[in-house]
Amino acid sequence: MDFMTALPTILKAMTMGAVPILLAALGEVFSERAGLVNIGLEGVMAIGAFVGFAVGKMTGNLWVGLLAGMVAGVLVNMLYAFCTVTLCADQVVTGMAINILAPAIALFGYNLFVGSNPANATGAQMPSIAIPGLSDIPFIGNAFFNQTLLAYLAFILVPLVRYFFKHFRAGLSFRSVGENPHAAETLGINVVRMKYVACIACGLLTAAGGAFLTLCYTPIYTDGIVMGRGFIALATVIFGRWTALGVLGASLLFGFFDGLNVALQAQFQAAPVMFFKMIPYIFTIIALIFFGSKHAGPKANGQPYFREQR
Repeated sequence: MDFMTALPTILKAMTMGAVPILLAALGEVFSERAGLVNIGLEGVMAIGAFVGFAVGKMTGNLWVGLLAGMVAGVLVNMLYAFCTVTLCADQVVTGMAINILAPAIALFGYNLFVGSNPANATGAQMPSIAIPGLSDIPFIGNAFFNQTLLAYLAFILVPLVRYFFKHFRAGLSFRSVGENPHAAETLGINVVRMKYVACIACGLLTAAGGAFLTLCYTPIYTDGIVMGRGFIALATVIFGRWTALGVLGASLLFGFFDGLNVALQAQFQAAPVMFFKMIPYIFTIIALIFFGSKHAGPKANGQPYFREQR
């Protein structure tokens, strides 16, 4: 395979593959900065993908579909918030329950939606917007500057999230809650409210990542369309050191291996497809082995918060 010839294809697939991971990972940054390890991203993305697809198809407006998918993601994530914040249930167990429940609800809804009208099986896609001049740059132009508006918004979010956590008082409050919630409470920060806000932000962004799959990546919804991207987003947060810029770099890196998978499938069509599909997940495991154990993230991450009785 001529790598230079395939490079534009790989970079285009990399960018498309990075966006849903980036959105979900940014949502998880909000969650983990508030001390909540939400491994239910896979389920929230599935709900966002289906609701975005269905509402976009019914209304004929993909942005309304995106908004509906994000709202649905928040509603699902509120179940996680109630169990982990209010009831102080185990975060990992609750997240796994979301990963089982939410895709099942999405599949049930899809069967109802398509069963009555097979024409509903295919929706529409957001058009790509080429930035004049920049989209003509060799190799990288078509990959980075000929994307959907949602993709551009995802990348614009990165500096905004970074600035929020570094310079806004609310962002600093998030960080203090994730490090030491009891100390934060003594400073007048409502820890419970902050954790719920974190779950809302996580639900919005993660569901947007799921909706991207059915509104921009492909015009159909299928069971399993998320394909482990929620778990890759979790690894991206660790690999990116719980920072917006780090998450961006990690998302592009994971997206590169996803793009390499696409290019290799096209080049070696006689080889088993699943062999190439393993590449992004193998890299995820390798990244966690070498980087996951060295950085623990916020100190109160994953720990239930019991408010002291006055």
